Amino acid sequence: MNIRTSQTLLLPLAIAVALAACSKKEEAAPAATASNAPAATELKLDESTLPAYNAFHVSDLDTTLDACSDFGGYVNGKWLAANEIPGDRTSWGAFTILDERSVAVQHQLAEQVAALQNPTGIEKIVGDFWATGMDEAKVNAQGLEPLKADLATIDALTDAASIAQYLRDSAAKGDNVLFGFGAEADFKNSAVNMAYASQGGLGLPDNTYYFDADKADKLQAYQAHVAKVLELSGVAADEAARQAAEVVKFETRLAKASKSRVELSRDVSLYYNPVTLAEADKLTPNFSWTEFFKSQGVAAPEKFSLAIPTFHEEVSKALADTDPSVWKAYLRFHSVDSASPYLADAFVQENYDFYGKTLNGQKEMKPRWKRVLGSIEDGAGDAFGQLYVKVAFSPESKAKMEGLVKNLAASLKDRIEHLDWMSAETKAKAIAKWETFTPKIGYPDKWRDWTGLDTGRDSYLANVRAANEFNYKWNLAKIGQPVDKTEWGMTPQTVNAYYNPLQNEIVFPAAILQPPFFDPNADDALNYGGIGAVIGHEMTHGYDDQGSRFGPTGNFENWWTEADAKGFEGRTGKLVHQFDQYKVGDQHVNGKLTLGENIADLGGLATAYDALQKATAGQADPMVDGLSRDQRFFANWATVWRTKYTPENAKVRLATDPHAPAQFRAVGAPSNLPAFAAAYKCEAGKPMATRGDSQVLIW
Repeated sequence: MNIRTSQTLLLPLAIAVALAACSKKEEAAPAATASNAPAATELKLDESTLPAYNAFHVSDLDTTLDACSDFGGYVNGKWLAANEIPGDRTSWGAFTILDERSVAVQHQLAEQVAALQNPTGIEKIVGDFWATGMDEAKVNAQGLEPLKADLATIDALTDAASIAQYLRDSAAKGDNVLFGFGAEADFKNSAVNMAYASQGGLGLPDNTYYFDADKADKLQAYQAHVAKVLELSGVAADEAARQAAEVVKFETRLAKASKSRVELSRDVSLYYNPVTLAEADKLTPNFSWTEFFKSQGVAAPEKFSLAIPTFHEEVSKALADTDPSVWKAYLRFHSVDSASPYLADAFVQENYDFYGKTLNGQKEMKPRWKRVLGSIEDGAGDAFGQLYVKVAFSPESKAKMEGLVKNLAASLKDRIEHLDWMSAETKAKAIAKWETFTPKIGYPDKWRDWTGLDTGRDSYLANVRAANEFNYKWNLAKIGQPVDKTEWGMTPQTVNAYYNPLQNEIVFPAAILQPPFFDPNADDALNYGGIGAVIGHEMTHGYDDQGSRFGPTGNFENWWTEADAKGFEGRTGKLVHQFDQYKVGDQHVNGKLTLGENIADLGGLATAYDALQKATAGQADPMVDGLSRDQRFFANWATVWRTKYTPENAKVRLATDPHAPAQFRAVGAPSNLPAFAAAYKCEAGKPMATRGDSQVLIW
């Protein structure tokens, strides 16, 4: 898996949040199309070898601490002190432990299908990826040979026209370093897909890395990495160092014309800039969009979205005024760098040394088998998912989840109807949006067809590239076509969940439906404090600072009265202020960058608490291990967020991640809820008993 963080983005709003469920019982996956159906192979799962769950236990509580003053320490302090981040990870906690479990399941499956004789369909795809990826000796023997033709093409570039042609040709193979391009629902007509082009071209996580003084050491290290990659590709050391300086200077130019992660995450309208091909060609005279669409095999559209036009203007200028030698160094570096994880050991090591170790503080490279599974996930994750759900997701889990979703939805509707700061007019439209929520649980009802992806046992990089091109063309084929609402933006084996505002859907892959999030055998308090709050979180994303800009059908529209919009902004502003006060070392959390997730946490937790009260109405409080139902609810919420980060990874997250650090998510939302203060008998003035003007209540 390529561990590089790149800014070649399309629409990150479509997958809005990270917030994972093996079961011992099996369920047959939905039928795949005959052309890519897995063979009649009995896949087996050895549960005894899988990592243990990180579920809530009362023994984890540090009763020497006051829950009202240090709730995070009270619930998670002992666990955090007793657990270290594994060397091949940059963080460790509930999500990553479940990811280890998911990866362990995939490991067993990959070995089984790779050993099949004459496999077909998706089993052949997964088996070919695994076999070639794990053949380290063959990959090392091939060295740089798999890239020689590409590098020769780059070396032959002479002018702006040939460079533009190279950019078109490489993009058509699914390898576009300069900008993201693909299909997404039209913001103004979400039933139909249109083409979007966005910014890209940077090798560092955010444009701020190129000019912020506090990130100067990372930029210097990146330049050294560029030089090393160029040297590994055959450039003499002195010349590689000179070219690296030019590459970084060129990327800095692109960075200055780019939008930051904060800007992109907090203003989705930046992605929507419909233009005709003629208008786009006029804006970028040295890069013809008419020719680009033709080269990608996409029919000329009436309009497409040219997001961040200032970036594309700068690229056009650079084609005219930048020496071809700089372009060749830039393209050579990125061609080798993006392929490095699939090449010989020296390339893999350098890729890890910078992106893993230097940038994120990862102490050890992941073992080869994990890296190969990552490449399968990236290239053919949905195909692998068909195998995963055969052994790792039960009908009981899906049925119970469906009930939880209904309960959470009812509680959210009730909360909206009783808001005291919103007018009846806006409430009616908020309810209209609520009525069109579409939940997806576990895995797709219709599997994607993988017919046409040609893999083999000759070259690891060739399989990776074949999948990249196949997936790119599959995506482009959707431009101008009706949106397929059965599609998923995540694979079943992903420990995550998301809300898609363009389809007004909430999606929960199978792999997140495990403890501490969800356990079909656990009591209501734990399930509502875990997956219940996640469900509420995803629903609330429909009403966060960006999701609230989309209407019931998914169209980008304003459904607020002016007074309600101002009231909403006033309340969200208080949440920005709350999270601005949190610090990791000497660096503050960015309350604006994390606003959408913080709104969803607050609304999701409040909604889940209400749903728990309704689900248990009239039942005696069981008082498990001396804790009330409500106390266990909030304790499991905090358990979900027990996470440690390497210092380097924490810095990257603070600069680029729209989610606040986990330790603040554990306490941020509950500190605003009177139900928490009541559950733990917190006196006024305690940190977890926020009152008055400082208290934030939105949805």
